[in-house]
Amino acid sequence: MWFRLRREGARAVSMPLRGRLAMLAAATVALAVAACATTCWFLVRAQLLSSLDDSLRDNSVAPSAVVDRVRSGQCTPPDQPAPNPFGATVQVVDTSGGSCVIVGRKLDVTTADIHVAERDRSQSLHTARASNGTEYRVRTTQVPGTGLAVSLARPMTEIDESLRKLALILALVGGAGVLGAAGAGVALARAGLRPVDRLTGAVEHIARTEDLAVRIPAEGDDEIARLSRSFNAMTEALASSRELQQQLIADAGHELRTPLTSLRTNIDLLVRSEETGRALPEDDRRELLASVQAQMTELGELIGDLQELSRPHGTYDAATGTVPGEPGDPARSGIVGLHEIVERAVERVRPRGPRLTLTTALDPWYVRGEPAALERSVVNLLDNAIKFSPEGGTVRTALHDGVLTVRDHGPGVPAEDLPHVFDRFWRSPSARSLPGSGLGLSIVARTVAQSGGQVWLRRPEDGGNGTEAVLRLPGAPTAPPAAPSP
Repeated sequence: MWFRLRREGARAVSMPLRGRLAMLAAATVALAVAACATTCWFLVRAQLLSSLDDSLRDNSVAPSAVVDRVRSGQCTPPDQPAPNPFGATVQVVDTSGGSCVIVGRKLDVTTADIHVAERDRSQSLHTARASNGTEYRVRTTQVPGTGLAVSLARPMTEIDESLRKLALILALVGGAGVLGAAGAGVALARAGLRPVDRLTGAVEHIARTEDLAVRIPAEGDDEIARLSRSFNAMTEALASSRELQQQLIADAGHELRTPLTSLRTNIDLLVRSEETGRALPEDDRRELLASVQAQMTELGELIGDLQELSRPHGTYDAATGTVPGEPGDPARSGIVGLHEIVERAVERVRPRGPRLTLTTALDPWYVRGEPAALERSVVNLLDNAIKFSPEGGTVRTALHDGVLTVRDHGPGVPAEDLPHVFDRFWRSPSARSLPGSGLGLSIVARTVAQSGGQVWLRRPEDGGNGTEAVLRLPGAPTAPPAAPSP
C-alpha cells in the first residue's frame, strides 16, 4: 500500500504543471459541488419529512370509529390487507404491545407507541417498518377513554422517490460542473503559464546555444513579470561577467606576453653563448641576468595580482561584518585598526624608496575588513606614489576622520586619465615604460568596495605637483568593546 501511494505521488509530480493545475481546479470544484449537493440533499429531505409530518398532524382518525372497529372485530388480518388506494396505514395499539390493523399493512410496534397507549406520552412521531420491509412515517395518538392508541402512517416512498431524482439531478449537474472546471482549468493554466513557457524556452535556448543576449518581454507588475525581469537581469549579469572574464584573459595574455618574450630573448642569448662557446662580455652578461631577474620579478608580481583579483568576493562578509577564519585568530578578525595597517604598509615600502622621505600623520580609526587585503591596498597606493615621485621627493601619508590620503610630488595623472586609473591592466602612456602590471589600483578598488568604502585619485588641493590618492572607509575613532568571555 505504501509503495503504491509513493508511485501515485511520483506520477502526480511528473505530470506537467498545467495538468496539475487543471486537476487541482477540478478537485476543488468537485469538493465544493459535493459539499453543496450533500447540503442541498439533506435540506430537501428535512423539508419533505417536515411536510409529511405536517400532513400526518392535519389528518387524524376519529376515536369513535376506532373503538367501533375494534369492538366489532373488523380489524384486517396482516395477510389480508384491505384496499388502500393512498397507501396509508391505520393501526390500533394496546398497552401490551398488541396491534390491530384497520387499513394498510401491519407496522412494527415501538416502545413509543406503547407509552402513548399507557398515557405516558400524548403522542409520538417516529419511523417504523412494515411487514413488507417498507419504511413508514408514523404518528401515534391516544384514543380518549380507552387504553388504546391509534397510529396513522404514510410510506416514506413518497419522499424517497423525490430524493432519488434530486440526487440524480445533483450528480449530473455536479459532474458537468467538474468537467467544465477541468476544461476551464486547462485553459487558464495554458494562458497563465504562457509566460513561463517563454521563460522555459529562453532557458533551454541559452543552455543549448550559450547565447546570453536573449531577453524576455516583461509587461505588468505581477509575479511572472518580476520573474522575467529577474531572469533578464541574471542573463545580463552573466553576459557582463563573461565579457569581463574574456577581457581579463585577453589582457592577462597580453601582459604576460611582454615579460615572457623578454625572458625568452635574454635566455636564448645566454644559451646561445654557452652552446657556441663565445662568452659574452661580463658587463653584457651581468646586464642580461639582471634583466632576467627583473622580468621574473615582474612576472611573479603579475601572477600574484591575477590571483588576488581571482579570489572569491566573499572573503569579507559585509552583512555580518565578519571574515572567515579560525575562531580567536586576531589576524582574521573583522574589526581592525586602519592606522596600524597603514603603519605596517609604510614600513614595508620604505626600502623601495631609499632616496625618498616618507612621512605619516595617523589618527586612530577602526574599521571592518580583512587586514591582509587592506594592507595590500595601502601598499599598492604607496608603491604608485613611490614609483612616480622624483628622487629626493616626499611621500606624505595622513589619516584623519577615516580619510586616508597618500600624496606624492611627481608629474601627476592627467585629468583625462583619472576615470580609467582603476580599470584592470590600464596604464597611462607615460607609465607604460615603468615596471608594473596595471592591476594594483584595481585590487585597491575591489578591496575598498568590499569593505564599504570609496577610493579615488585627484589633483592636490594646494595646486602643487603630484597626485593625491584618497581612501575613505566607514568606522570609528575608538575600538568597540570586547565581547565578554564565556
